[in-house]
Amino acid sequence: MNRTDWFTQARFGMFIHWGIYAIPGQGEWYRSQKRVPEEDYRQYFDMFDPSRYDPRAWAKAAREAGMRYAVLTAKHHDGFCLFDSKLTDYKSTRTKARRDLVRDFLEAARAEGLRAGLYYSLLDWHHPDYPKYGDRWHPMRDNPEYADEKTDFSRYLGYMHGQVEELCANYGKIDIMWFDFSYDDMTGEKWRATDLIRMIRKYQPEVLIDNRLEASGDGAGSMIEADPPEYRGDFASPEHFLPEKGLVDRAGRPIPWELCTTMNNNWGYVPADRAYKPASLLIHKLAECVSKGGNMILNVGPDPLGRIPEEALATLARIGRWMRDNGESIHSCGEAGLPRPDWGRYTRRDNIVYAHLFEEPIGPIPLTGIRPDRVKSVTLLRDGSEVRDAGNAIGVRKITDTKFVTLGGDPNHTYALPCPCDTVLRIELRESDE
Repeated sequence: MNRTDWFTQARFGMFIHWGIYAIPGQGEWYRSQKRVPEEDYRQYFDMFDPSRYDPRAWAKAAREAGMRYAVLTAKHHDGFCLFDSKLTDYKSTRTKARRDLVRDFLEAARAEGLRAGLYYSLLDWHHPDYPKYGDRWHPMRDNPEYADEKTDFSRYLGYMHGQVEELCANYGKIDIMWFDFSYDDMTGEKWRATDLIRMIRKYQPEVLIDNRLEASGDGAGSMIEADPPEYRGDFASPEHFLPEKGLVDRAGRPIPWELCTTMNNNWGYVPADRAYKPASLLIHKLAECVSKGGNMILNVGPDPLGRIPEEALATLARIGRWMRDNGESIHSCGEAGLPRPDWGRYTRRDNIVYAHLFEEPIGPIPLTGIRPDRVKSVTLLRDGSEVRDAGNAIGVRKITDTKFVTLGGDPNHTYALPCPCDTVLRIELRESDE
């Protein structure tokens, strides 16, 4: 069994961006964007007191939304750790929280039956030996006071590797290590990536690792090459962008990939950001990911007290209601090997094709790319009711290479979709076709 098998079956996960940056409420890049000095940012460490943190509620919301895994930011770019690292005091157990928030999250996720992963930032704006002046992202990148500062990047690498080892050695089975991210010359062996991968595999031989030890959110890196390095990763991680079609390597073999995206316009908590994407759009994009052989990991940004915003919870609940009826067309599915239909997307599992109808055509529905003699049955996935043949409808009687169906009694009429968001038809193909 390939270690990515569970991942390509799960298809849908929850990303959780949370840290002391939730307090200023301007996103996880706040310190970098506003060039906030360390001494000014310290106030948020002193204020952090997530008294409403309930990771079991997070995990339950994910499971009820049809998600099969969840990934939490153990450390983001600001360097603050949600776990009890022995290598720093800049951690949750030294705040008013007095808790190892990562351990609590992992236990809660596992208790809800979710695969559990951790995000770890390769960047660290708190560590004294991380490059500052002249770095593209550091808050002090253009502060001349740091122009002549002497730093030892090897000390930072020792710290970074040590923290990753703590996470891999002390928290039970980790399903995903989600690194973020490489840029400029900060890539590959700059992170001592081969050593890092080998250390991780010693503790967690089955863990999945993303491709950002050498990439960011805009490329697959060396995963597509014939002889990639050890640190290539197990899956690609396009950010806010869906590939035009499924990702493959130079030999044409599929590459596991995962769209990471937000519900609104920010990863971390921003109370002023009310631009939440409708559940219907997110369902469409989830189906599109699966139709191209990919996953979606959808982000929530809890508030300073540890609560997922109500808007996010409401969206998750709407997605969950759709998934309870139609999750069969997402989990364990992938590309259908058929032309894309005008009305939506196809996903497929073995000899079952799922037609995701995003809009109703006028008159009969063409099952694009599927011949009538290939079809054993067509039913409505949500309730198992029969979907009737429409091959005798006006205008399609002479079209013999495409199966037509109707959602109502008269195939010449147009019927509203039973689920306006995405009505899924379950099309069973004859075994002889396989």
